[in-house]
Amino acid sequence: MPLLEDITEPADLRDLGPAQLDTLAREIRDFLVRHVAETGGHLGPNLGVVELTLALHRTFDSPRDTLLWDVGHQAYVHKLVTGRAADFSGLRRRGGLSGYPSRGESVHDHIEHSHASMALSYADGMAKARGLKGDPGRHIVAVVGDGALTGGAAWEALNNIAAAPERPVVIVVNDNGRSYAPTVGGLARNLSALRTHAGYERLLGWGKQALDGAGPTGHTVYRALHAAKKGIKDALAPQALFEDLGLKYLGPVDGHDIAALEEALERAKACRAPVIVHCVTRKGEGYRPAEEDQADHFHGIGTIDPATGTQLRPSGLTWSAAFGQELVAAAAGREDVVAITAAMPGSVGLTGFAEKYPSRFFDVGIAEQHAVGSAAGLAMSGLHPVVALYGTFLNRAIDQVLMDLALHRLGVTIAIDRAGVTGDDGPSHNGMWDLALLQAVPGLRMAAPRDLPSLHEELGESLRIGDAPTAIRFPRGAVGPALPAVRRSGGVDVLRESHTGVLVVAVGTMARAALEAADLCAAQGVETTVVDPRWVKPLPRELLRMAARHRRVVTVEDGLRTGGVGTCLLQELSDAGSTADVHVLGVSDGFPEQGTRAELLAEAGLTARSIAEAVISGASAGAAA
Repeated sequence: MPLLEDITEPADLRDLGPAQLDTLAREIRDFLVRHVAETGGHLGPNLGVVELTLALHRTFDSPRDTLLWDVGHQAYVHKLVTGRAADFSGLRRRGGLSGYPSRGESVHDHIEHSHASMALSYADGMAKARGLKGDPGRHIVAVVGDGALTGGAAWEALNNIAAAPERPVVIVVNDNGRSYAPTVGGLARNLSALRTHAGYERLLGWGKQALDGAGPTGHTVYRALHAAKKGIKDALAPQALFEDLGLKYLGPVDGHDIAALEEALERAKACRAPVIVHCVTRKGEGYRPAEEDQADHFHGIGTIDPATGTQLRPSGLTWSAAFGQELVAAAAGREDVVAITAAMPGSVGLTGFAEKYPSRFFDVGIAEQHAVGSAAGLAMSGLHPVVALYGTFLNRAIDQVLMDLALHRLGVTIAIDRAGVTGDDGPSHNGMWDLALLQAVPGLRMAAPRDLPSLHEELGESLRIGDAPTAIRFPRGAVGPALPAVRRSGGVDVLRESHTGVLVVAVGTMARAALEAADLCAAQGVETTVVDPRWVKPLPRELLRMAARHRRVVTVEDGLRTGGVGTCLLQELSDAGSTADVHVLGVSDGFPEQGTRAELLAEAGLTARSIAEAVISGASAGAAA
């Protein structure tokens, strides 16, 4: 790939002619398909922004000009043209290239989190800072998807950006009609209408030809249609909305036409005021398997065969899919059960529910706060909503869980997908905060299933609770074999029992590692009892009684140690006057770097061997005492 190999910085793009740029775009797509097929990652979004990224870097002077990528999953092309092509073999791997912008990698990167709708707020703050510092010559460009514009934070920022016409910000709307799934809502309908604007212009031209041959009556009809054209355009197109806010509007522009993009971006740069550049792109462009994938155009993939797009290592039944199947089954006998997602029906396992019960399914766009607030209204009206969110995105809706669900004691179930340590999507995609954050919510009840039978059971129990919010958490990945209990006591499942030794309290799927650790301990002559509390908020009273009967207790969870289940158990035992020695295993404070889930669990000391070491060292200390 001679052209791509010669691109080590954005300045290298500016000497290329139109034919070379077309060749480079093809090389970039081939490169992306080849490398992302091996590592997994966000393929479809990046295939869709190749020409847009080239045009941005040819028009603006990064890093002197600031390019901000909302979410950042579509920044692979940006990484390629800023000198990181040689590092792509390590994309999303431990110690390798991040799947998002990373300030540690390049001076061209600024925002390194993956939560949507926030880039415009950064742009607003940077524009204010440059005004205060007397540095108006540099441009601030924020690239946001149409999906991100379904989030309220984007409109809060637009309101502030528009309030200061003297502070220029270039807002590039990358409009592909999708976030994960097709973009929903009123703005989506308006953007879709504007994409078809060229179509009704052609229709009006055809009408003129047809009506010209119809004599005076035809001329009269055509004049009426022509007079109505501006009204039709204003009714359908969103530029009136942006311009009423005080934002200039340019577009729509073909997002795969570099010359047209550069012309629009140059006009935006010259405005010296806040301006929207509306670019229409196609997710998965240039790679037929992605273009033909109607689910999400290969938004995020695992390893695939690059020739066919076929997944190479099917993961078996995932927790997301299992949850979706269980919810569909539960809803068959419960007409009051409805489901809500924030732009991710397939990702959180709700596609089947949406197909079977379309009138009971609500995709609210990238609007987690609204999702939970709307669920409150549904619950107040006699329904039982199930809100399915990734653990990392639940963070955005904690205020609504606290003030709108818990305060009003509403029966809403929150399904927390990708709870705990998630892995290769990096620090911002981990869901390890849920156990600690939700422990602080009065009245909320939280379950952590360990296998498919317990998921079935605990989801059913959640749906029967109508006077308090409930949460049910499960990790990313495949559901493992069932882990049957020896017996159940006071709501606590006993998975392995010994009448002496150490009590190991395993939260959710950590039960498997805890049982393996118990085998290792037994080989060293240390007996353990392993229990699964099932419901981890509030803690079962039986668990407290069990813990009080043991001199040493080890808790194991894939969430934060601080404020999590172990900390709560320790506090309750202390309040009860227990002298049990409690050792809490979990994730330390901070942001774990990217890596596989197994690598991050090992780093946190949550492998079977590490758990066994904690048990044995404590047992030895207790014996010595």
